[in-house]
Amino acid sequence: MIDVELAGVVVLVFLFAGLVKGVVGLGLPTVAITLLALILGVKEAMALMLAPAFFTNVWQGLAGGQFLPIWRRTWTMITAAVIFTFLAVEILARADAEVLRGILGVLLFAYAAISLATPQIPPPGKKEPWLSPLIGACSGTAAGLTGTVIVPGVLYLQALGLSRDTLIQAMGILFTIVTLSLAVAMGSQRLVPLDLGILSVVALAPAFLGMALGQRIRKRIPEAKFRRVFFVVLALMGVYLMSRALL
Repeated sequence: MIDVELAGVVVLVFLFAGLVKGVVGLGLPTVAITLLALILGVKEAMALMLAPAFFTNVWQGLAGGQFLPIWRRTWTMITAAVIFTFLAVEILARADAEVLRGILGVLLFAYAAISLATPQIPPPGKKEPWLSPLIGACSGTAAGLTGTVIVPGVLYLQALGLSRDTLIQAMGILFTIVTLSLAVAMGSQRLVPLDLGILSVVALAPAFLGMALGQRIRKRIPEAKFRRVFFVVLALMGVYLMSRALL
């Protein structure tokens, strides 16, 4: 039986998470999992995130016309991310809820702090052939434990020197494939109960509505200003999750 109060919370969370994604091009899984983890466990939040994250990123990953060039450059990273997502979900199934909240908090704070303090992450250069699969392994581990690949996956993609549109498509491809892997891995571990699976599908509507609103807002406010506020809030939420896990 689906809890009506929880369904209302899920709709509001994904409406807001979609709005953030519409404005800055990323953040739906991160915002949704973080907000839901304040109420539920990280495992439950990850289950609710699966359908909205996958379908919103399919659209993002297909738009742009650069799929093959992106794939040729990032396939080792993505392949490693998929493998380590499956391995990490094995740990997720047995992990303590507060430990997972703490890990999520650390990743959120790290991502926000680096994004606020570092104007441009240096490109990998000659290190890219061996650094890409290493970053993919770390990203897959983070995804399997917390549902998010922002650290270090998104940071690494930002360092590759891609154009804005190509970067957004590259993030969409990474998110889509990792989210699909996460769904399969969590399903095999029976971490997606039927009621949460249904709610995840229900969350598609507010997520897409939020994205549409966010894209309109993007044209009205300075994106750089919105990003600063977003990362400051993300850092504070990370600190809260860490403190909650410790205390």
